[in-house]
Amino acid sequence: MATHSLSSLPFAVFTSHSHPSKRHLSLPLTSLYGNRLLLQPSTPFVIKHHSSVTTATVSLSLPTAKPDRTPSEKSPKWSSRSIKSFAMAELEARKLKYPNTGTEALLMGILVEGTSQAAKFLRANGITLFKVREETVNLLGKSDMYFFSPEHPPLTEQAQRALDWAVDEKLKSGESGEITTTYLLLGIWSEKESAGHKILATLGFDDEKAKELEKYLNEDIVMNYK
Repeated sequence: MATHSLSSLPFAVFTSHSHPSKRHLSLPLTSLYGNRLLLQPSTPFVIKHHSSVTTATVSLSLPTAKPDRTPSEKSPKWSSRSIKSFAMAELEARKLKYPNTGTEALLMGILVEGTSQAAKFLRANGITLFKVREETVNLLGKSDMYFFSPEHPPLTEQAQRALDWAVDEKLKSGESGEITTTYLLLGIWSEKESAGHKILATLGFDDEKAKELEKYLNEDIVMNYK
C-alpha cells in the first residue's frame, strides 16, 4: 500500500517501494493520489501576541453651541442612553452617506439604541427605525454613492439647537439627574422646520403625543424590548 506524505513545497513523497525523493508539485489540495494523504507542515508556525494598553475616554456631554453658560449653572450630564443614541445617529448619517448629522439622524439614533423610554414610546406609536429611514430618504434623497461621510459628521444647526434645547429644559426643570433621551426626542420635536420634526409628523407624532411623552422626561430605562 502506498502512502504519500505531503509537506510544504517542495513536497516529500514516500512510498514503501522506493527511497525518499523530493519533487516540486503543483497539485490542488483537493486532489488525492494514493490511498492516504498526510498533511504535515515542514516548519512550525509561531504566533506571537503583542499586548497593548488602550485608554478610552468616555465623555458625558454632547456638543453645544452655548459654551458660555454661567458657572452658577451646573450643567447636567447626558445619560448613557443619550450618549449612545448620539453615537448611533452619527453612524446612521454615515450609512446614508450624508455630510451632516441632522435631526433625522438623531431620531434614528434613538431607535437604534432602542432601550430608552423614548424609543419604546415611538415604537408603541408605530414609529419604527425602518419607517423613519424610509421617510428620511423620501424627504432628503439619497447621497452620491461615491461620497464618503466624515467619521463624525458635524451637526446641522437644527440638530445642535435640539441638543441645546434639551439641556436648557433640563436646567429649567430644576430636577436632578441626567438628561434623558426623552429630552432629546422632544428637542427634535421643538425644531418645527427640521427634517426630524417633519418625519415625526408624517408618522403620526403630534403635540398631544409630545405632552404625553413629557411624563417620562426623567425616566430613561426600559428593561424589556417591545
